Amino acid sequence: MQEFESIHWQEQTLVFIIRAGLSPASTTFLTPDEFNFQLGFVVYPAGGEVKRHLHKKLVRQIVGTSEVIMVRKGQCEIDIYNDDRELIATRRLGVGDLVLTVNGGHSFRMQEDTVLLEVKQGPYTGTDEKEQF
Repeated sequence: MQEFESIHWQEQTLVFIIRAGLSPASTTFLTPDEFNFQLGFVVYPAGGEVKRHLHKKLVRQIVGTSEVIMVRKGQCEIDIYNDDRELIATRRLGVGDLVLTVNGGHSFRMQEDTVLLEVKQGPYTGTDEKEQF
């Protein structure tokens, strides 16, 4: 099983899967700079620090919603679809595995009692944000 997998359809990135065991030795960003959601590992030596800071209030225009989903407990399978709603791939996820959804659609089937941690852009405007198929 790959520790990092990028699933594509034609020229479009659908999802990134980062397995719990991936631990780069140096700072590594997994997403391209132009993505509207950045995901990477920032590696520090013992005694290193992140200096106190704040993030400036920048206005950004974002089209779509990316999600980061981490399996905190249990196991599940993710089905990955393209924009035409065609199944492209299925992957099993376990504790500590992380998915970044970028394009297309997805669904999850729980193999046992499962807790998913979800991070996405807000604000949440209601269920009209999703189109089920």
